[in-house]
Amino acid sequence: MTSVSNGSLSLLNFFVFNTEYGPREGEEEKKLLFYHPSEVDIDTKIKRIGLAEAVVKFTETFSDKPCQSVHNQKSRQLFFEPEPCFWMLMTVSIPYKEKVKDGQTVTEYKEDQVQDSVFESILKQAYKMFKLFNGTFTTILARANGEVESLRQRLEHFYSKYLLTLKLPQGDILDVFNGIHFLPLDKNTYLRIQCFINSLEAAFPFVKYTAFLYNEKLVWSGLEQDDMRIMYKYLTSSLFPTYLEQELHGGSNRPTSGLGHYGKFMTGPPDLNNDKNMGKLPRVFVNTNEIDEECYLIVYTALSATICLLVNVRSPLNVPLCRKLDAVLGPQMTKLASDISEQYSKRVAALNSTEPVFKYVYFNHMNLAQQTTVHIDLQKRSGVNIPQELLRLLGDINAEVSRDQEDGETIVKTTSDYWVVGKKSDQREFYVVINQRSANLIDINEEVKRLCSTYLNSIFFLE
Repeated sequence: MTSVSNGSLSLLNFFVFNTEYGPREGEEEKKLLFYHPSEVDIDTKIKRIGLAEAVVKFTETFSDKPCQSVHNQKSRQLFFEPEPCFWMLMTVSIPYKEKVKDGQTVTEYKEDQVQDSVFESILKQAYKMFKLFNGTFTTILARANGEVESLRQRLEHFYSKYLLTLKLPQGDILDVFNGIHFLPLDKNTYLRIQCFINSLEAAFPFVKYTAFLYNEKLVWSGLEQDDMRIMYKYLTSSLFPTYLEQELHGGSNRPTSGLGHYGKFMTGPPDLNNDKNMGKLPRVFVNTNEIDEECYLIVYTALSATICLLVNVRSPLNVPLCRKLDAVLGPQMTKLASDISEQYSKRVAALNSTEPVFKYVYFNHMNLAQQTTVHIDLQKRSGVNIPQELLRLLGDINAEVSRDQEDGETIVKTTSDYWVVGKKSDQREFYVVINQRSANLIDINEEVKRLCSTYLNSIFFLE
């Protein structure tokens, strides 16, 4: 048997529809709100929406929970109802390998490489990211006096770009967690940052919510957890990498103020000497004091420290005001960044000097804290330190843990002599991969206990 070709995982279609629109025969097209790829003919779009709606109604007779996925030999379809009667569907292809056997081409589909939990999470993230920049579907319709075309335009504008950024073949257990990487600091430094933020919000009352990060790790946030979670995803996977690339290629050219600090606006005025140019200011929707509150997102950076300021769109905002912000933020952010850098460098050096031979993923459901040594480049997902089949095994164990609400432990030994352990206790999950061929079950259990206490600072404990 000789190999001929391989087929990788890819996005086949992605669409949004409303089951209440177009109730009469011949009006089915009205149900459709967005469809990718757009070049598909309208009859095919209508047929696929009709089939999806039929699947949803059929499965309702067997379960109180809505349909989540449909498995086919060549594809996997994921379903999500983010708001009543609004459905989002995503179809991905199943990877395959073609081989020639006895003169015949045989196709082997790798169904185990497409994990429902991973791609359901990616689909939900697609909705949450849309909601961050546009508000809910219901809010958009309410502000447009029920004009559905306004919602269609928003969906088209957002998803025509967003879907191009998806890296589906790299989806894994981190997409399921979609957690936040926090930066641990000593109490004095943390209190200094909190005092700095309090004084900033007192001096500039139009700043409603604030988040402080260092080296793409969250230090402090005034947003609700769900808002911060998707905001963190946007910052670390989109805004920061784009800005860094512009800086490296000299495309940003954002001069500092020349006041003896290293602060710059990442979003906002590109030149503080030009009062007429506020630059690009993203608008985001958060749910802290009110539902779908629309805010400007001002992001300011100094060295490796970044502060996000959310300003209600009804507040006046101009370049002179940003100059005042710069005069306060620049010096203090530069000083804080320098002080944090000393702690951070020592911590990284200590971790590197005792780098563990095992690889792990940790997630805390209570505060969304996430830690991992599995990925080489966490944000770009440029590679992993373990074989892909082990990464998928972590996802499978996580799916089992999610189905069983009780705390527990799973230990698996693979044919390649790896030990994979999954633990859940008190809303915390810990997954570890250990390569010890001669070890037995008791050895591994003791080793995992030791690893938890040594590297996770006793934040996870399970008898």
